[in-house]
Amino acid sequence: MGWLSQTFTSSVGKKLVMAITGLFLISFLIVHLSGNFLLLKNDNGAAFLQYSEFMKTNPVILIMEVVLFLGFIFHAFNGFRLALENKRARPVDYAVNRPSENSSFFSRTMVWTGSIVFIFLVIHLKSFFVDHKVTAWMGATHEETLYQAVVSAFQNPVYTWFYVVAMVLLGFHLNHGFQSAFQTLGLNHKKFTPLIQKLGLFYAIVVPLLFAYVPLYFLYIYKSTGGN
Repeated sequence: MGWLSQTFTSSVGKKLVMAITGLFLISFLIVHLSGNFLLLKNDNGAAFLQYSEFMKTNPVILIMEVVLFLGFIFHAFNGFRLALENKRARPVDYAVNRPSENSSFFSRTMVWTGSIVFIFLVIHLKSFFVDHKVTAWMGATHEETLYQAVVSAFQNPVYTWFYVVAMVLLGFHLNHGFQSAFQTLGLNHKKFTPLIQKLGLFYAIVVPLLFAYVPLYFLYIYKSTGGN
């Protein structure tokens, strides 16, 4: 197991972990987005609550949630560790070192966008996953359903606009991360790299935009459609 430990503690190994966990989290966003869009159905939350109950009780989903949580932790931990190592490798910004000429804006801000998205996810998980799902496992009851809790949160302008800003920053993070993951995995080819870059840009714009639409809908449109 020594070679395995050395591989994943090396700089290349850490980047490999970042790439694999990053692509895993990117794929999860599609699943999460599909669940979020059930909130928009005009059925008083019935479809969303059915989806939520399935996610809460299906054993396969429960195992995948553990894998997802571990992937998220590994991704965040390795990201911070790589950022610190890069900082230590060049502690002094010499005049000849011009980051703007050596890297893109998105790559230079990865640690900052990732940090803010991390803070958002902690608050987001606390508000919904911990307060409803985890406490339900412990036998607690709630006066409001998860659907009602989500609607209530999204009708709060502060929370909603924090959510929207986090999605914008997530888009920045995804734009570089999507392309970087494929590059780290060695999937570089003059024929396919431009396509990967275009797909990455499309994903980084469309997915966060769709995520942001849901809370904005509840803040500005929901009541006009007859919602409470």
